[in-house]
Amino acid sequence: MPSMRAVLESRQKAAAVRVEELEAELERVRAALADAEEVLRHRVIGLEQYLEALAEEDAPVQAVASQRKPVGPRRAVPHRQDAAGTEVLSVDYQALMAAALEAGGDGLGARRAAVVLGWDSASASRVEGARARLKRLVERGWLVEEKPGRFMLPVPEQDAAGVGRPGVGS
Repeated sequence: MPSMRAVLESRQKAAAVRVEELEAELERVRAALADAEEVLRHRVIGLEQYLEALAEEDAPVQAVASQRKPVGPRRAVPHRQDAAGTEVLSVDYQALMAAALEAGGDGLGARRAAVVLGWDSASASRVEGARARLKRLVERGWLVEEKPGRFMLPVPEQDAAGVGRPGVGS
């Protein structure tokens, strides 16, 4: 009959082997999760781009039906110089603009933008989707990204003199 010590050492070794197996499986699952989140992030961005392209295709028909003066091809987010104010933006983009105004000089981050949009800020794909929307606002002149990852309203230059805003539209 084996000694009690031998039995306990055997059980300890078996438990240690099981812990190592589970740690290896956990690492494999974490890597698979990271890959799946990356795929999801790309799909979210792809879907947003597809929907934006569809909106651009449908825009001329809507512009003709509308009694408003057309300002060129309608986009999901029009260029800033083509719009009178934020009311031309969708509700989500208006909320992002209000949050950027509220953030002031600190700028609005993507995680906070996800919260503003009512999304789960712990989800990497949602944060990246919010970042994509903020980047779109930068591309169209509504926001600036002076510090990496910090989005804020552009400072109007020479507006008080009535000269205009240099850099807009360039």
